[in-house]
Amino acid sequence: MKHVYLAGPFFNETEVKNIEKAESVLEGRGFDLFSPMRHEVRTEPGTVDWARDIFEMDRTEIDRADLVVALYYGNVSDSGTAWECGYAYAKGVPVVLVHVNEDADSNLMMHVGCATNISLGDLETFDFERLPRIEYEGEMF
Repeated sequence: MKHVYLAGPFFNETEVKNIEKAESVLEGRGFDLFSPMRHEVRTEPGTVDWARDIFEMDRTEIDRADLVVALYYGNVSDSGTAWECGYAYAKGVPVVLVHVNEDADSNLMMHVGCATNISLGDLETFDFERLPRIEYEGEMF
């Protein structure tokens, strides 16, 4: 069973709903899923210790992951998600970049550093075993 790290922002209702949809699909497909939205640390929110604890938890889970699935909202996407993708790339963990807003402008660093590009709807049928390369065809900056 593949261990999947689900990256993506969850700062508003739309982002939370998209994370929940991805969680449901990935768990339904039998993956061992780590979703940062579902894991909290016991330290005081907003403190330096809290930030370090979250950082270490997420870094440890990316190190354990067989692959990262990242919800991507285009060039204005979450900086934490971008960091998670870059770290995974540096560690040799493949990143499946899931385009939530397919009309958004996009950053070339995200596409070059990922294994493939899919839409949110593709999660249900994408071949995670073979990880076929799908190039991003929109505008990049």
